[in-house]
Amino acid sequence: MPLPPPASRQLRHQRNIRAVAYEREDGLWDIDACLTDHKPRDVSLAGGVRPNGLPIHELWLRITIDRKLNVVDAHASSDWVPYDGQCQSTNPAYRALIGLNLLRHFRREAGRLLAGTAGCTHLTELCGVLPTAAIQAFAGEVWNARTGRPGVESDGPENGKTADGSPSAGDQPPFQLGRCHALRFDGEVVQQFYPRWYGYAPRSVERDADEAGLRTECSPSHEGRADAWRA
Repeated sequence: MPLPPPASRQLRHQRNIRAVAYEREDGLWDIDACLTDHKPRDVSLAGGVRPNGLPIHELWLRITIDRKLNVVDAHASSDWVPYDGQCQSTNPAYRALIGLNLLRHFRREAGRLLAGTAGCTHLTELCGVLPTAAIQAFAGEVWNARTGRPGVESDGPENGKTADGSPSAGDQPPFQLGRCHALRFDGEVVQQFYPRWYGYAPRSVERDADEAGLRTECSPSHEGRADAWRA
């Protein structure tokens, strides 16, 4: 359902955030995230007038991850900023992301390391899109999208197979189930597409606690599952 028709209005500011995933020849993956801010007019900044058409911000953050979602490399670039020569000084700080895991409290740890004067407000904002962007990229490529477990897409039964061809564990539902309204266990989507799990009542205390964390952190369970295959 689209948004309702807007009232009469004028464009004053536009922010775009995008994230693009690339599989590399060496088996690693790059996630490139970019944030831009534009105004439809000339803007007076401390360093002078920024003409209409040029961005106020154009900020880039690239992380390189392995198939377990460990960050093995990270780089930041501040191509357009309000305070040229000053804003760029925080770019090296984003190397601190190396060693984090996208599914293990990544947003919390990124904030702890880079919030406030330790980093750039907007580059640190970009960290928030990285976990779900990576998971969407891995769906059907690295992980089986029906089971939420390692292994490529399969036409087989719901429990699927792992990357080495052996059957995956079938005693737990795919991680995306029970994480949002559409994929609730008593909902129509689960009934139609995951009938085995329709009406399932999670009994694991660990899973319940993990679910609470996933709503705010996209943090994993002990099996490394996340909540982000919803789109």
